[in-house]
Amino acid sequence: MGVTGPPGPVMDRDEVDRALARLGAEHEAIETSLLALQDHAGRRLLEGAGLTGVTKERWASTEASITLLWAYFDAYSDALRSARDIRSRRRWSSREDLAELTELLRGESVTVAGSATATANAPTLAGSGKLSESFSLSTLVDRMNDLYASSLDLVVAADAVWSALPARIDLLAAELQRTRQLAHSVGVRPGEHPAGDDLERITHTLTSLREQVISDPLAFWVRAQGSSAPGGGRPDTTVYDREARALEDVRREIDAVLTVRQDAEQRLMRLRDVLSRADRTLAEARTARGEVLAKIAATEVPVVGGPPTVLQEQVAAASEYRRHGQWHRLSPLLESLERKAEDELLRARESLTAVTAPLAVRAELRGRLDAYKAKVARHGLAEDPFLIERYDAARRMLWSAPCDLRVAEQAVLRYQQAAAELLAAPRVPEQGGPQDHRGEQRP
Repeated sequence: MGVTGPPGPVMDRDEVDRALARLGAEHEAIETSLLALQDHAGRRLLEGAGLTGVTKERWASTEASITLLWAYFDAYSDALRSARDIRSRRRWSSREDLAELTELLRGESVTVAGSATATANAPTLAGSGKLSESFSLSTLVDRMNDLYASSLDLVVAADAVWSALPARIDLLAAELQRTRQLAHSVGVRPGEHPAGDDLERITHTLTSLREQVISDPLAFWVRAQGSSAPGGGRPDTTVYDREARALEDVRREIDAVLTVRQDAEQRLMRLRDVLSRADRTLAEARTARGEVLAKIAATEVPVVGGPPTVLQEQVAAASEYRRHGQWHRLSPLLESLERKAEDELLRARESLTAVTAPLAVRAELRGRLDAYKAKVARHGLAEDPFLIERYDAARRMLWSAPCDLRVAEQAVLRYQQAAAELLAAPRVPEQGGPQDHRGEQRP
C-alpha cells in the first residue's frame, strides 16, 4: 500500500524539473524491463505450457502480477504525462502549477482501478475488497519493482530448468537407447538379467522425469541461500544424476557381459579339452589296471572311477546358456566348471599314477637288474656261472606273468648282493690255470 500524508512543501521549478527527469529515466528503465519480460522465452513457454503442480499455482499468481504490473505502469505513464503537460504549459510555472505538480509528483495522486483479471491472484488488491488503490509515484515505482522482481524470478527459474534438464534428459535417453540395443544384442533383457531390469526402470524414470520437468519446472528448482537476485538458484538434478549413475553401472555390467560373450566359446573349448584329457587319462588308468591285474600278482590295485556325469551336465547347461545369450548365468558357471575340470584332471592323473605304480616298480626292478648286469660285464665277470644263475632267476620272475613283485625284488637283491661281493673280492692273477672268484684254481 502507498504511504499516506501530505506531500510536503511546494516544490520549486528546479525541484520539479529534477523530479520529472528522474521519473522519466525510471519510466524508460521500467518500460525496457517490462518489454524484456514480455519477450522472455521463459514467459512465452509458461504461457503455452500445460502446467501442473507448484508451477501451475505460482504461474497463475505471477501472470496476474504481470497484468497488474502493466496496469501500474500505465497509471504511472499517465501520471508522468499529466505532470509533463502541466510543466509545459508555460516556461515559468505559476504557484498554482507548482502546487499541482507537487501534489502529483509527491502525493498519492495515482489511482489504479482493480479488476477481476488484474487482481484475482496478484499480491496486492486481492482480498482487500477495494475496487481501486491510490499511490504516490515513488511508491508505485517500488511496487512495480517488487512485482517485476518476483515475476522475473519465477520466469528465469522456469526457463533455467527447461534449458538445463530436458536437454540433458534427452541426451541420457539417447545413450540409454544405445545401451538398450547393445544389451539386447547380448541377451540382456528384462526378466532375464538384472541389468535388463535396471534399463527398464531407468527408461520409465526418465520418461516420467521429463514429463514432470516440462509440466512443473519449479518443482526442480533449488533457490540459492541468501540470494535476492531474480533467478538465484540452480536446477535440481538429483533424480537425473541418480539415473545417470545407474546407467553407467549398467554399461559396466554390459561390458562385463560382452567380455564373457567374446571369451565364452574359447573358454568352453578349453573346458571341454581339459575334461577330455581327464576322460582319456581315466580310460588309460582303467586299461592299465587290467594290465596290472594280469601281469602283477599279489598286489592291491585301486579301482578307477568313471568321469563325473554332473560335470558333463553342467557343461551342457553352459552351452545352452551361451546359445541363448544368458551371459549372467554363464559367467559364474564357467568359473566354477574351470576349477572343477582342473581338479578332475588332477584326480585322473593321480588315479593313473596309483594304478600303474606296480608296473613302475617292475620297470624299476628290470632296469636295476640290467644295470648291474652291464656293470658286471664291464668288469669281465659276465660269464660267471653263479651270477648267471642269479640273473636268470630274477629275470624269469620279472618277465613272467603274473609277476610277484615281492619275490622278484628279493631275487634282484640277491643278484645285486652276489655281484657286489664278486666285484669287491680281490683278483688273483692266473698262474697255472684259470681260477674262480674265490682264488681256487679251476680244473
